[in-house]
Amino acid sequence: MKERISKKLESLGKKHSWLFILLPVVLLGVFFFFITLNNVQTEIYDIERFSNASETIRSPITIENEQETERKTRETVQSVQDRYSISNEVTMEQVSFVEEIFDGIFKLEEESEGRRDEEETPAPLTDQEKVIQLKQILSDEISNSVKDGTLIHLLQFSEDELDAGKEILAEALEETLNNGVRTENLETAKANVNQYIEYADIEETLKEPLMELTNFAVVENSFFDVEKTSEARKEAASSVDPAMIRAGEVIVREGQTITNEIYEKLDLVGLLDEQSNIYPVIGLALLIIMICSFITIEMHHLSKQNKWSLEKMLAIFFISMIVVSLMKIISVFTTQSNQLFFVTPIATGVILIKMLINERLAIVMSILYAILGSVIFNGQIAGSLNVEAGIYFLVSQLAGIIFLMNVKDRLTILKTGLGVALVNIVTVLLFLFLSFEKYSWFDLFVHTSFGLTSAILATVLAIGLLPFFEMILGILSDIKLLQLSNPNQPLLKKLLTESPGTYHHSVMVANISETACEAIGANGLLARVGAYYHDLGKTARPHYFIENQLSVRNPHDFIDPKKSAEIIIRHPYDGAELLNKHKMPKEIIDIAKQHHGTSLLKFFYYKEKEKNPDVEESVFRYPGPKPQTKEAAIICICDSVEAAVRSLEEPTTEKIEDIVASIVKSRLADGQLDESPLTLKELHVIHRTIIESLKGIFHSRIQYPSKEAK
Repeated sequence: MKERISKKLESLGKKHSWLFILLPVVLLGVFFFFITLNNVQTEIYDIERFSNASETIRSPITIENEQETERKTRETVQSVQDRYSISNEVTMEQVSFVEEIFDGIFKLEEESEGRRDEEETPAPLTDQEKVIQLKQILSDEISNSVKDGTLIHLLQFSEDELDAGKEILAEALEETLNNGVRTENLETAKANVNQYIEYADIEETLKEPLMELTNFAVVENSFFDVEKTSEARKEAASSVDPAMIRAGEVIVREGQTITNEIYEKLDLVGLLDEQSNIYPVIGLALLIIMICSFITIEMHHLSKQNKWSLEKMLAIFFISMIVVSLMKIISVFTTQSNQLFFVTPIATGVILIKMLINERLAIVMSILYAILGSVIFNGQIAGSLNVEAGIYFLVSQLAGIIFLMNVKDRLTILKTGLGVALVNIVTVLLFLFLSFEKYSWFDLFVHTSFGLTSAILATVLAIGLLPFFEMILGILSDIKLLQLSNPNQPLLKKLLTESPGTYHHSVMVANISETACEAIGANGLLARVGAYYHDLGKTARPHYFIENQLSVRNPHDFIDPKKSAEIIIRHPYDGAELLNKHKMPKEIIDIAKQHHGTSLLKFFYYKEKEKNPDVEESVFRYPGPKPQTKEAAIICICDSVEAAVRSLEEPTTEKIEDIVASIVKSRLADGQLDESPLTLKELHVIHRTIIESLKGIFHSRIQYPSKEAK
């Protein structure tokens, strides 16, 4: 009953493989969607202004607070002082006015000296007359602005004293005007010049008229510059950094009052708007669709290679659920401080997938699991991905795939775990050192122990879950095949003790078949183990098969050809029943059934035809089925080739090549390979590989001379 149900499911799987691929993938997508939904969907709060927050609320997104940015920009622009331009022309003009006053006094004194030399007793000029003459040679600006008393006072000093005063005043004036004098600081500028004069080393009585000249000389020479001010304000505005609300940033703490500013921030990040919450969900749905599409494509790729089965699809389904569930459980206890995602035994899934299916699918799934991990460990902050977790998961899984090589037993998984542990520790240290934070030796020990724990858990889970997929789902792994190839297996012991000739034949077929399979990229280990068990049915009547007839007469000489054919034809199905009884893998049972296909027992057929020309050929044909896989087809060819070559008395290279070519052509012509996925190119490679293998087995040996010959 169980076998009938299995056959029915297998038949449905072949006819509607797309349905059996899509249905589990869709269910897996739904599972992924709902388990990651709270990582992208933000909680909506019903909060009133000026109430107290019942919990600490963080921003789910990174967004610019435009109002705050505008406020900061406005304050910055307002803080920019007005820009003024200093007029050098005014500075030079005022300094020249001062110099002109003193030069005018010097010239007036020179003229007075000249008149005294010309006239013996010149009439002395009054101070007012001197001032009048002085104003006649000075500029109107000076004449109109400088008081007569100031000029009279200056006329009282000698040329040397005036020269010293001129230098002091001009120097102080030039320095002050060069610094810029505006209307609002005009008096301050005058005071600075006066102070400079006050402490100058000149005649005390000269300081007063010099200070009086300061009121005339110091004028406004710094004027408001519209262009410079505008440019400065623009530059200040452009230097203002946008006011950003970062994802994960605390907006309000528990018990804090909801002010207008906080309320506006909550509204800005969408925590008060239910409609904004739909966009992350749409994004998550698109991500899940993309992930499921990749899984579907890979399943279709397996189907095209005739390597897909419902059991493998279910294995992907359950492995994915286990891996994602483990990540979700650990994410509940992960915070920004403890980084527990390093503990996740993420390599479990890809180790199982590589052992149960193939390496290509394991690599694809490692990438998809890493993407899901970066979502699950995002701290439930919508719109963010934990890139660090994603990279760690990807590197850890790739390490598991790379180190899982040459699988011989479950100890290989332990060795793989050591490799994963080393890579995990290095990756964790890499993240710690790149963070620019100072970690103590204790912190380094804790974090690296997380990576070690991840590898240990992955190894334990892989070893523990492997029997589930091998026994419950019936998936054949390399480890299971290696166990079945052990000579101590009960069925192999039975074959060795009851049919030693058949056992030797099976070992030879196994060696040739494995080499041929590996030459075309088929499963050589499966071919080897399948060849070990393919003739197990001969143990039911071992002496009816020539390889076991060592010291007895051939029983077929005493029975009817039809009876002989019936006995011979029965052995593939007797073997399949015995294998099924011992709950052997389906792939091994199929090889036992299919290794003769529907081929004809020519010897007994022609023997019967000598007596009965009207005999039906179908009576002497195996009922099939024909080989369905590359491995079964190769064993079908190697089984016949090995028996034929072994029957040769002197197997030469030419004879071996002729027999192999004849059998391959015969199998093709008889249609025995029609239902297998072998191509003509692969068949040519198989042909050459079998010949090379047989040459190595049946090579020529040196004939040592006997004693009589000596």
